[in-house]
Amino acid sequence: MKKLFTVLSLLAATLFSSSWVSAAADLDVNTPAIAAIKNSMQARHNQLSPHYNSGAVGLTADGLVAVRDATAVPLKDRGGINSLVAAENGDRTALYKEIAVGNGHPEWAGEIRSTFAGRWVDKAQSGWYYQNAGGWVKK
Repeated sequence: MKKLFTVLSLLAATLFSSSWVSAAADLDVNTPAIAAIKNSMQARHNQLSPHYNSGAVGLTADGLVAVRDATAVPLKDRGGINSLVAAENGDRTALYKEIAVGNGHPEWAGEIRSTFAGRWVDKAQSGWYYQNAGGWVKK
């Protein structure tokens, strides 16, 4: 339950964050497509959380996630983690696009993605990895 609350808090904080794009875009815009994407991400978070905690998966500088250390995942589970990461990245990309579309400015998707990239890192738990200009960093 705590982990679900964490992902819900992370999504809410990200959607309500202030940045240059929030002055122009409504990051809290809600459409059926956005709600479905958020639900999908929330459901997946419980599967990804142990991999964030172990350092196997990290937050990328471009607002996605990546397998950072495949050796931290048992061999039998590596295909599954790759699938989870791919599904998460698909949802994140769709979320950025749908928020831009929901604002009537599909061309804003890149800026919204950049805004979210920073917020994901800001709200990441201690011990999670994220990318910066110098590579992977443990928060």
